[in-house]
Amino acid sequence: MEQAPHEHGAAAPGTRAAAVPHAAPGPAGWAPAARATLHCLTGCALGEILGMVIGTALSWHNVPTMVLAIVLAFVFGYALTVRGVLAAGVGLRAALRVALAADTLSIAVMELIDNGVIVLWPSAMDAQLSDALFWGVLAASLVLAFVVTTPVNKWMISRGKGHAVVHRYHH
Repeated sequence: MEQAPHEHGAAAPGTRAAAVPHAAPGPAGWAPAARATLHCLTGCALGEILGMVIGTALSWHNVPTMVLAIVLAFVFGYALTVRGVLAAGVGLRAALRVALAADTLSIAVMELIDNGVIVLWPSAMDAQLSDALFWGVLAASLVLAFVVTTPVNKWMISRGKGHAVVHRYHH
């Protein structure tokens, strides 16, 4: 028998409570934190790389290129989470709230580390698409962002925040 999609964590009829559930805090292991970070890294990397490639290819200055990369990192990061939550039968508005709750801190930390490395690495801001330095620094910055963000996600999951919220929607 086919079941109609339903919204998890929906408020009781007649109430105005948010549809985003709160996961119970508890011990969080490194494996779930690494998986959450890898999920976040996937969206961030897609947006970051696309933004850097577009800005560099169009010979934009460093600031607009970096702003585009950061905006696209957030867009792609949120989009991947929204896609998964929508697949669980949750409505778009609730899925957006879940993505914002689950990914904002993780993406922000990842982008801070990623872009900080690029800005601080000598000559990285002047590298072109054909330079090994461009791709090497970008890869190194994403790896470092993963390493730094994993403990942040572990901390959030242990408090029932971040990707702990998303996992309530996976069956």
